[in-house]
Amino acid sequence: MQPGLVGKRILDVVVSSIGLTICAPLFAVAAAAIKLDSPGPVFFRQERIGKGGQPFYPYKFRTMVANAERIGLGLNVAQDDPRITRVGRVLRHWGIDELPQLINVLKGEMSLVGPRPTLRYQVEQYDAFQRRRLEVKPGITGWALVSGRNRLSWEERIKLDVWYVDHWSFWLDLKILFKTLWVVLVTHEGVYGEGGINDDFTRSRAEPGAGKRPLGA
Repeated sequence: MQPGLVGKRILDVVVSSIGLTICAPLFAVAAAAIKLDSPGPVFFRQERIGKGGQPFYPYKFRTMVANAERIGLGLNVAQDDPRITRVGRVLRHWGIDELPQLINVLKGEMSLVGPRPTLRYQVEQYDAFQRRRLEVKPGITGWALVSGRNRLSWEERIKLDVWYVDHWSFWLDLKILFKTLWVVLVTHEGVYGEGGINDDFTRSRAEPGAGKRPLGA
């Protein structure tokens, strides 16, 4: 492992360990609220594709009704989606639903910073350039997330992800982490795209039914 990557892994382990310890009371409250609000599991776990094309299952607090992928918009979700629970809306707004992915960071499946985890159907449609985002571990946050998030098209997000792969440094990771706090906790920028809907990767906004957020994204 390159010296720089050793430092990245040390940062991942230290921050995820501290974060999980600090967030334990918050996790307990969130878990209780999820169980009281709607029937179903506390966590939503759906296959994602990580570094080198390896599948894994990130932890995420469930923000929708159980088995939501089988009803309504299926694997996509919009801002006003009726499948989102009352507690789920709060968790999504503050980014709390993503925090359990610190477990995946500690396990080494993810990093604090990197391209967001991607779905298998998306990877199957990648071209050679787009597949380069799989050269690093997926992250809880990333350059694309702090640069516009879901306001950007998938093409734009992937270009930013590949830029990150080519320009990664320890200091860039620190910059992204601090900027994430501003984007998630203050501006809430880009949680959803224009008009409250997001690209679904395969279709442009101009096409019927396009612009919905992938479930669990």
